[in-house]
Amino acid sequence: MANGSGVAFFGAGCFWGVEAAFRKVEGVTATTVGYQGGHKINPSYQDVCTGTTDHAEVVAVNFDPARVTYEELLSVFWQCHNPTTLNRQGPDVGTQYRSVIYYADNAQKEAAERSKQALTDAKAFRDPIVTAIEPAADFYPAEDYHQQYLEKRGLATCHI
Repeated sequence: MANGSGVAFFGAGCFWGVEAAFRKVEGVTATTVGYQGGHKINPSYQDVCTGTTDHAEVVAVNFDPARVTYEELLSVFWQCHNPTTLNRQGPDVGTQYRSVIYYADNAQKEAAERSKQALTDAKAFRDPIVTAIEPAADFYPAEDYHQQYLEKRGLATCHI
């Protein structure tokens, strides 16, 4: 994180709706949907959909920390999906749809862990939170047609 900017990586199911949620946040300067956490270099959407690459569908969120905090981004993350379903969001099933936070540094790791624990302690969800918190791995941007997918189609959300 340099020059007054930060980046955060969130996997919360299909990246289209997750990206739309973060694009509405004041202080978010850019979003990119892509793939993270797997073993194949430069995977395609078709590769990831096979479930054999171990990648998650992720949104890279660039943000201005003077305008929005990482903790505020975590709040959006927890609200835009169900973090209690393993490898599933609504009708989308597979490891690529897992709930995961990829942290860029120790401060993000600690904030993510505190946030998850606070929700667990508050019993914010009926079922246990299964969200993984892992170090950021190589991020591969998805194909152009996936970027701002809902926005390009005049849709605000794809939440079920």
